[in-house]
Amino acid sequence: MEVSTTKNSIDGDYNRAKEVNEFDETKAGVKGLADAGITSIPRIFINPPEKLQKSSNTTRQIPIVDLKGFENDGQRRHEIVNEIREASETWGFFQLVNHGVPDSVMDGMIEGIRRFHEQPAETKMEFYSRDRTQSVRYYSNEFLHSSKAAANWEDSLSFAFKDDMVNPDVLPSVVRGEVEEYMKCIIKLKEQLCELLSEALGLSSDYLGSIECMKSATFLCHYYPICPQPDLTLGLSQHTDLPFLTILLKDSIRGLQIRDQDQWVDVHPVPGALIANIGDFMQLITNDKFKSVEHRVLARSVGPRISAACFFYPSTRNILKQYGPIKELLSDINPPMYKDVRFIDLVAVKDKRYGLNGIHSSVLPLFKL
Repeated sequence: MEVSTTKNSIDGDYNRAKEVNEFDETKAGVKGLADAGITSIPRIFINPPEKLQKSSNTTRQIPIVDLKGFENDGQRRHEIVNEIREASETWGFFQLVNHGVPDSVMDGMIEGIRRFHEQPAETKMEFYSRDRTQSVRYYSNEFLHSSKAAANWEDSLSFAFKDDMVNPDVLPSVVRGEVEEYMKCIIKLKEQLCELLSEALGLSSDYLGSIECMKSATFLCHYYPICPQPDLTLGLSQHTDLPFLTILLKDSIRGLQIRDQDQWVDVHPVPGALIANIGDFMQLITNDKFKSVEHRVLARSVGPRISAACFFYPSTRNILKQYGPIKELLSDINPPMYKDVRFIDLVAVKDKRYGLNGIHSSVLPLFKL
């Protein structure tokens, strides 16, 4: 079914539901629009001007943390823990180098994502789904039908690693080996970061691991095609990440921006680096010590841009557990700021909030005491 791309911003007879259905029924995503050679984007992707402010602060850069020597050198580990603490308290983001994930594995993952998304549409369609219970699915725009907000210029391939595991037989063959090898490395890195983040909080190195707050993962492989009108849309609208921690792999094309002091800061790619950022739930259990900050991805006239984000959340046995501010961090001068809450309840509130009105910022204020 062909998607209308004319008179996007002025047609008084515009029917959003119809355009959404036409787009979704193609199961070709925004890659399908780009392949069709469109010169103007469908109205469902057009953002109001106030959401498209593109100017950025070019003088500030998110911290770079070098993990070299953290395992064998006590003094070096102490320095790294301090760097992670400062970055988590002030930025909520930091780039990691010498993290132990081989360049070949990262490059292979980027190419695997490219291969999947650049298959013929009919080949990818068997994985196209809006059923979030599926362990593997391909889709464009998670809240396309439920939200009135502008759609993002982005397609995604999603994998669920519950308790750090997934059945390899369900992985698409075109990217199976790359996903298995990459996730093996990322899970090891996550466990190391659990220790370092625990120590950055002044806790024993096994604290975060022991409460299994980062035992499961959702792995999202994003594909941002070339956009014919990048000044009218976004690759990914501004938001905070909900889980405890995100580890992001991205290619060399710029586009990621971090909200800092009411300005957008470009994240400049560092060869071989991975990006880690604090999520809303980590901010909750640290009682606002570590910050979850807004970020977004610009649409670009170059590309495709490719990234892979791994979001860590509680184990299956703890998905119904209530988490609150860590008691060891509290005192008379630092009382708890949040209610105890289950991760699934936080997810439900955020989904409802975005589905109703397109607000994808932090839901933490709703859970304050």
